[in-house]
Amino acid sequence: MNFLTIGHRGIMGVEPENTLRSFVAAEQAGLDMIELDLRLSKDGALVVMHDADVDRTTDGTGPLAEKTLAELRALDAGRDERVPVFEEVLDAVGAPLQAEIKDTAAARALAEVMERRDLTARVEVSSLHEDTIAEITRLVPGVRTALIASRYGTDVVERATRAGASTVCLNIRRLTLEIVERARKADLRIIGWVVNTQDQLRLVRALQLDGATTDYPQIKRTGRFTA
Repeated sequence: MNFLTIGHRGIMGVEPENTLRSFVAAEQAGLDMIELDLRLSKDGALVVMHDADVDRTTDGTGPLAEKTLAELRALDAGRDERVPVFEEVLDAVGAPLQAEIKDTAAARALAEVMERRDLTARVEVSSLHEDTIAEITRLVPGVRTALIASRYGTDVVERATRAGASTVCLNIRRLTLEIVERARKADLRIIGWVVNTQDQLRLVRALQLDGATTDYPQIKRTGRFTA
């Protein structure tokens, strides 16, 4: 079984998260897939940022949704990087992407890009919310989707199945063998996050997960040897 390594917001343990610099570094490190987060600016641009506010990851303050793209572009997102829009990421790297919709309103903008650029084979869409997965599935026929869960129980399998997701991305701190077995019976792919240490890597390999989301590229180099 191939073990998938996914770069978390690029490789955020090394480079500024959700920046072109971080995404390019993740691809150069050989990670199999790159994860990123999508929100809408005040003027409807599909921008890449995790938080609802810009305070933590830029030198600005305030809600992202209250800023235009031009205002976001003026911010330093770390090491003189700018806040990217989704299509810039598509052009900067060739790796498969896992795009997490942080705000359901971004689903329509993402769907438009996916349809125009024929991205169903390259982009998997993820969300914490079943209704968001249902919406992107409605908008983009054939899209691959993943349900993300941080605090969850065995019900996460039923939630993912009901939403039509083919993958569950699960916080490894709550992962149990029972949940893994239920997910397998439901024919779901299982990705563990965030896997940053050798002990965490051994856990996800022992549970025979399909992959790991990581902040560090070293997981790619060591993952194939860890059991």
